Amino acid sequence: MYFFIANLSCVDICFTSVTIPKTLLNIQTQSQSIPYTGCLTQMYFLILFLKLDNTLLAVTVYDRFVAICHPLHYATTVSPKFGITSASVAVIVTDVYPLIHTLLMDTLSFCASMRIHHIFCELYALLKLSCSDTHISELVVYTLESILFVTPFLLISLSYTYIFSAILRLRSPQSKCKAFSTCSSHLAVVSLLYGTLLGVYLRPSSSYTAEDSMATVLYAVVAPMLNPFIYSLRNKDMKGAPRGLLSWRKVCSW
Repeated sequence: MYFFIANLSCVDICFTSVTIPKTLLNIQTQSQSIPYTGCLTQMYFLILFLKLDNTLLAVTVYDRFVAICHPLHYATTVSPKFGITSASVAVIVTDVYPLIHTLLMDTLSFCASMRIHHIFCELYALLKLSCSDTHISELVVYTLESILFVTPFLLISLSYTYIFSAILRLRSPQSKCKAFSTCSSHLAVVSLLYGTLLGVYLRPSSSYTAEDSMATVLYAVVAPMLNPFIYSLRNKDMKGAPRGLLSWRKVCSW
């Protein structure tokens, strides 16, 4: 479990490093320009780490599924070899997806306004800005999304169906609480990520608005910032820290 959490945390760090430094630089220098190659590079890594995060969440839920539904087989099923192999395959598979979008984006023309209505080079914002025919690019987006977005989402939903079914069959309330706590942090991260992604990317690019750009900020900035705090809920010291702080304040008030 901690191996996958470490990988997810590393992806979150890389995810925010793609967008936030450039945004802060623009604010500091009051310059909102970005080179064309830099824009495509930013879009490539943004999609890469987003899909890698998505894929790793699907692998992590399998780890939770085996731990709760088949605990006696956990040591042999989710071995260190499985973790390294699955993480490596996730990196290789998700690397193809942004490469295709970047090459397709490089074939489009931007002959009208060059102002991106976003704080970074997001895929839909660039498609809406292009004066070329984007039907092929949008078709590729929907086709690949069905593989690298919908498929992990369905696997996660199916796994949680079995997990919740197994938890409800437990007789002891303490056992139910302990079993649910093993997947609560992962469920919170999944809900936070997919809650914004479903509203933005499962629609045509022509309907992309400023409100969607705010939703993009939620998964690109807010979610990676909150994820370390959510992951740390598994740590007993982190759980006890708020209680100790409240006790200390109560003593001081006396």
